[in-house]
Amino acid sequence: MKLKAILCAAAIAASTLTASAQAKYVFYFIGDGMGMGPVLAAETYNREVLKNDRPLTMMQFPTVGWCMTYSANSPVTDSAAAGTALSTGVKTKNSMLGMSPDTVAVESIAKKFHDLGYGVGIVTSVSPFDATPGAFYAHVPNRSMHFEIGCQAAQSGYEFIAGAGPVKKDDKDIRDVMRENSVQVICGPDEIEKIKSDRVFMVNPEGAPNWNIGYTIDSIEGRLTLPLMTETCLKHLEKTTPDSFFMMVEGGNIDHALHANDGGTAILEILNFNQAIKLAYDFYLQHPDETLIVVTADHDTGGMAMGNSKVKYQAPLGNFSYQRVSKEAFSDYCKSLARDRRVYQWQDMKEYLTENFGLFDHIPVSETQEDRLKELFEAAIVMRNSEDQKTLYANFNSFAVEVLRLVNDAAGVGFTTMSHSGNPVPVFAVGVGAETFTHLNNNHLLPALILSAATTK
Repeated sequence: MKLKAILCAAAIAASTLTASAQAKYVFYFIGDGMGMGPVLAAETYNREVLKNDRPLTMMQFPTVGWCMTYSANSPVTDSAAAGTALSTGVKTKNSMLGMSPDTVAVESIAKKFHDLGYGVGIVTSVSPFDATPGAFYAHVPNRSMHFEIGCQAAQSGYEFIAGAGPVKKDDKDIRDVMRENSVQVICGPDEIEKIKSDRVFMVNPEGAPNWNIGYTIDSIEGRLTLPLMTETCLKHLEKTTPDSFFMMVEGGNIDHALHANDGGTAILEILNFNQAIKLAYDFYLQHPDETLIVVTADHDTGGMAMGNSKVKYQAPLGNFSYQRVSKEAFSDYCKSLARDRRVYQWQDMKEYLTENFGLFDHIPVSETQEDRLKELFEAAIVMRNSEDQKTLYANFNSFAVEVLRLVNDAAGVGFTTMSHSGNPVPVFAVGVGAETFTHLNNNHLLPALILSAATTK
């Protein structure tokens, strides 16, 4: 009886603590396209290739669940509908952003937090006016309305928005719109120390692409990185709204790499995303009774899985360690050679493939495979007569497509599509209210769970 009484008292104390806890600091991480297949590939690479004895930070969280992602009009969602569900709790049609299926504007949890006095930061490795970040402040019938989305970002009042780059419409630059709304514009890492305003819009340096900050694997000097933007946002919110804040951080380049079926690049993007999560987790360790971290994805892209018919019961992901450039950068390189007047020989390309993909050296290439590569090389680069493989974000020449297919095969990964799949996605959580994210969820239920953890007293 005495033991029973002790256990009962402990349960009551625990429930009282849970009821009185309040998440003053909320981190919402969304890995765009990050299904469980890519997560497991990244964790396997982390363990077997990088020899890390600790799992990815998100996989150390005590709460793990699943999340359905279907939209209001399709079993396979796009990022706009999924972003709207994850931010507002309302399922909508594909391509619609921040609106219900009948085009009525719906409010995001970021806006609700801001109205409660929380500081708000929105960070992404792609355009800050893309679907996922836009879902936290914009209301448009179509996600392609980038300038209009940007104008709503400027008017949101949020303390920090960061991503790849600006957009223009009719010679009007969104950076000017930001300044007109008292938002300081910061371009590139070198200007971070110039931040003085309470509201900041941070993008890549002038001349960089505005659709993503660049892939981790390409190591582009002078560009922003997701961990750097996350750290800058966190420090800014600690300074401007130290009592409470909400951050949404999107690993958007994960999706871009998976649309390209570029397994090695996708794995490194997830590891980079994990570094950003680690920053939030370090903050949580200092404020465990006031912080909630939720990590999920808007959908699965590519249907990536370990194991294919080439390697059967093996998955030698170490073959990805020889890859030095993304499929996108390699395709652009090949296209530049096709435009060049200099004659580029097969032996030159063969040396490049060895140096940048490990082919012919670490990864064996059969005589039949080399003949196929030479044929595509001649067509795409020498004869300049090759049909591109078209995906949502990039077009790849046929030679680059074949090279990356060989690398994926050798690493033991496979893809089912170059678009999205209807697979469920993982949910990882730690901190105040984390226990509510167990079992099978639906994406439109997550915002209410997050808001509940922050408003329960």
